[in-house]
Amino acid sequence: MQSHSDSVDSNDKTGAVVRLHEQDNIVIALQNVEAGSRPDGFNVDLREAIARGHKIAVSLIPAGSNVLRYGQIIGQATRDIEPGEHVHVHNLGMGGHQQDYAPASANVPLAQITDERTFQGFHREDGRVGTRNYIGILTTVNCSGSVARFISEAAEKSNLLDAFPNVDGIVPIVHGTGCGMSGKDEGYDTLFRTLSGYARHPNFGGILLVGLGCEVMQVAELVDRRPIRSHGALRYMTIQQEGGTRRTVEHGLEQLRGIAELANQAERKPAPVSALTIGMQCGGSDGYSGITANPALGYASDLLVRHGGTSILSETSEIYGAEHLLTRRAESTEVAKKLIERVKWWEDYTAQHGGEMDNNPSPGNKNGGLTTILEKSLGAVAKGGTAPLREVYKFAEHIDKNGFVFMDSPGFDPCSVTGQVASGANLIVFTTGRGSVSGYQPTPCIKLATNSAMYARMSEDMDLNCGDIVTDGVTIEEKGVELFELLIRVASGEETKSEQLGFGGVEFVPWQIGAVM
Repeated sequence: MQSHSDSVDSNDKTGAVVRLHEQDNIVIALQNVEAGSRPDGFNVDLREAIARGHKIAVSLIPAGSNVLRYGQIIGQATRDIEPGEHVHVHNLGMGGHQQDYAPASANVPLAQITDERTFQGFHREDGRVGTRNYIGILTTVNCSGSVARFISEAAEKSNLLDAFPNVDGIVPIVHGTGCGMSGKDEGYDTLFRTLSGYARHPNFGGILLVGLGCEVMQVAELVDRRPIRSHGALRYMTIQQEGGTRRTVEHGLEQLRGIAELANQAERKPAPVSALTIGMQCGGSDGYSGITANPALGYASDLLVRHGGTSILSETSEIYGAEHLLTRRAESTEVAKKLIERVKWWEDYTAQHGGEMDNNPSPGNKNGGLTTILEKSLGAVAKGGTAPLREVYKFAEHIDKNGFVFMDSPGFDPCSVTGQVASGANLIVFTTGRGSVSGYQPTPCIKLATNSAMYARMSEDMDLNCGDIVTDGVTIEEKGVELFELLIRVASGEETKSEQLGFGGVEFVPWQIGAVM
């Protein structure tokens, strides 16, 4: 490999290319570069045009050799790659994937920040704090989904909430499962955790639970197995017991009015930032994700953890290949083993269904410059900052420890966020390079653009541009602080772009595991 000084200046983030680690044998194009050009600091002419976000070899990479980004292996060359050549799907593959997990070997606690920051939130009787004050209409089964929407629409037509100014709205939570499934397997337990997590969520001031009556996921099971919330703030009914659609809608309106009277008693009051739990996601990632938005989110995550708050990293299939960076930061070997167990579960799960863990990245990711899941995962893990990994949770499992934690989930964004919300996330932060659009009621979602070009195109959907880390020389630390302040404002009631646009009606997607019968 050529020396760092012979290839490109990694400190020049406003130039045409950037080298992210001194050991890397590739650089990243920060703008479109033409064939035959020689970017600043490069000692060879480019063999072909390279799109921004894509990789360029800085030295000869023999076939079978490792390709390094962030100083980490992102795959092996499938043929000889010449200096100045594009490095992508045509010449880079997964190769053998072996990592040294070294559990808990790099567990370095972060210094706590004693200056207590606060936000304006809704204090709940279980000690948690909501960032919003919605009423939820939660369904046990797909068969009650339309009726839940009918109740919500009837409430809107009747202007029911006009008399309750402290209630942010009514959210019907509908889905495509709840029956045609086993009542005693992993899939049932996962759905139970998801529904009960939403029923207890601090962003809901009250819940109306609606079932059909004959489904596998019974209303009585959800209500009786564990306490959900205080009497009056949780009400429930089944369509069969009520006598059909019309009577259920009429009775549902009566119940909503009673729930609203209770929910309206809540008012925003100061709460410590330690009461914030953010779910961290990335979707539509590109070659910039691991350079700009993800590390900026990682810095904000560390700030939140240092204030006593909680951040959740997820998408197990999208940290594959970088899990060793997390196991080394685990608070104990037991926590590291939990994460390794989830990775092994995913390897078995995908193999059973004829899939491969490198089915990721998506076509959009590849168009943006990402090639292998190893490369994508290294950028994705950057969202988690540097804090020790305190615990590993199953999908939708209640988060009971503050700090940086991991929740197992698929990489499919709506499903992963659904699990994080069920686990207790009262804010979602979502980084995107291609331009993802979505929202996740009852939890506000903050969208971060990884590059300035996409932000300019989709500014009506994006809350914060992180592309200026490349275009304007803004530091990751400065952007992380800017995001941290935005978290506090949104937690206190400032609307996100997805809230302004009305997203959140179709993004509740429970993880369906097991046979549909």
